[in-house]
Amino acid sequence: MKIAVEGCCHGELDKIYESISYLENKEGVKVDLLLCCGDFQAVRNEGDMKCMAVPPKYRSMQTFYKYYSGEKKAPVLTIFIGGNHEASNYLQELPYGGWVAPNIYYLGYAGVVRFRGIRIGGLSGIFKSHDYRKGHFEFPPYNPETMRSVYHIRNIDVFKLKQLKMPLDVFMTHDWPRGIYHYGNTNQLLHKKKFLRQEVENGTLGSPAAAELLEHLQPSYWFSAHLHVKFAALMQHQAKNNAAPKITKFLSLDKCLPHRDFLQIVEVADRPGSSEHLEYDPEWLAILKATDSLQKPSCNYWNPPQDNGLHPRWDFSATQEAMMEVVSDLSGDLCVSDNFSMTVPVYDPNRPQRKTQPSYSTNPQTTELCATLGLTDIYAIAGQGVQNYATGATEEEEEEDEDNGSTGSTDEPSEYPTDTSVLSNSYNPDEITIEDEWDEEEEEEEEGVGCAEEKGTDAVVPEGKVGGQDSDRDSSPFRETASRLILPPPCAPPETEVPLRSSLSLVLPPPSLSSSASISQGSSEEEGGLTPARVPKRTSGETQVLASHSGGTPQIKRRNQSIYTAVEDEESEG
Repeated sequence: MKIAVEGCCHGELDKIYESISYLENKEGVKVDLLLCCGDFQAVRNEGDMKCMAVPPKYRSMQTFYKYYSGEKKAPVLTIFIGGNHEASNYLQELPYGGWVAPNIYYLGYAGVVRFRGIRIGGLSGIFKSHDYRKGHFEFPPYNPETMRSVYHIRNIDVFKLKQLKMPLDVFMTHDWPRGIYHYGNTNQLLHKKKFLRQEVENGTLGSPAAAELLEHLQPSYWFSAHLHVKFAALMQHQAKNNAAPKITKFLSLDKCLPHRDFLQIVEVADRPGSSEHLEYDPEWLAILKATDSLQKPSCNYWNPPQDNGLHPRWDFSATQEAMMEVVSDLSGDLCVSDNFSMTVPVYDPNRPQRKTQPSYSTNPQTTELCATLGLTDIYAIAGQGVQNYATGATEEEEEEDEDNGSTGSTDEPSEYPTDTSVLSNSYNPDEITIEDEWDEEEEEEEEGVGCAEEKGTDAVVPEGKVGGQDSDRDSSPFRETASRLILPPPCAPPETEVPLRSSLSLVLPPPSLSSSASISQGSSEEEGGLTPARVPKRTSGETQVLASHSGGTPQIKRRNQSIYTAVEDEESEG
């Protein structure tokens, strides 16, 4: 089965599907599934745009609304997770996942599904220690704080994922697992992204929660995005229970822009005789049922149950009986129903409604799933303000927090005392306007200097105000001194990127010159008999063709594309 993996989507669905179609026609292949690793931007109308943590001048409708309205349909089954630039009010309607448009499926805060027998899991959002132990309490209209906290991952979702026992084939996160850079070509990464050097050297780049999941789940493939760079790694895990050590192939890709490695095709062996439809995963649904009572849409701190004598139950993994009960609840049919339904009016380009306010509505898909499995629609509870979840805890909740060893103080250190990344989340030189980005690239091409990404990235990186309203870094005073998560010792880093199986590449020519550009050959190096990893790069609606420095594939340039790229507070989060 051929899976197309996309880095940061940023709402550019038309371009992504065009790139896949071009690849299929050129190489004679058929892509069976598209996986998007966050910043999907499922924006339905002007109200949704106001729920994105994006400076107003960079908000753009993009093309998702066409797929939401039915004007277009995704040509390939698409599964995605959330990042840090999303229409959060829409994704919150589907806490357990669901269709955001026909043939486009969101995995929820955390989720596992099956397709052709392949188990695919994911965790939405990015890690921030000061919100990690809170519940999902946010609801629109968001204030500047909740507009950011809404996409920060929570320990309840990580706790659920850590209950999984059966092997996973693919897992997705938006930000990287902490320490993964030790298992690939670190020097090449730092050559591309110089501003990451201090974090890499300090061991603070990436999500410690994702690193914990990587150690626990040990999937065959792990895909990420967020840092806007292609990076491959091969991690051999420590052997467990006298079994052979497992290996995870990690790949992070760039954002959807010309000249960027934003899309790659990976071949994963499917299971013959498996369903051709997207299916629920019985183990995951059983875990959702078992942990439902642990969920509280509260901004108070919560600690997972542990085997410490304070909790009657701490193991919520799925038993065979629990999985059979879930199958029975679904009447023996694990196929995900095609029950997508529109919940808000869609954007009309002929009649813009700039004063449209963010909408709040429950989603029939979530209502149906909750009724079937006996789950709680936490978004509905947060929206109703039941028991003052959004503003404070009840006496019972405060007592429970005390029982769990939590004071609820904002000064209390997080389970993980450091943020996803310190410097890259404060300032990312790659996050500039498209016009500036391509102006810089043009100047450097003319001068024969190099790529725009490397220009000026050695400058001192400013730090945001700790705990400030516009800062998304850890407010804990213990952040700098607390110990860090220790990963297994890295294997010898390869000198070249780790190729993934049957990866295909092309450089898309401009539409008017489609016969003049050829498929790039990529690297000739192979590992273990795998085919070379080659990556497609896309064109844009406005193009200008220039000869490349090497005299090979034409360069494609564009200006004034109205795609969001943040430069204020949110440039800090990639």
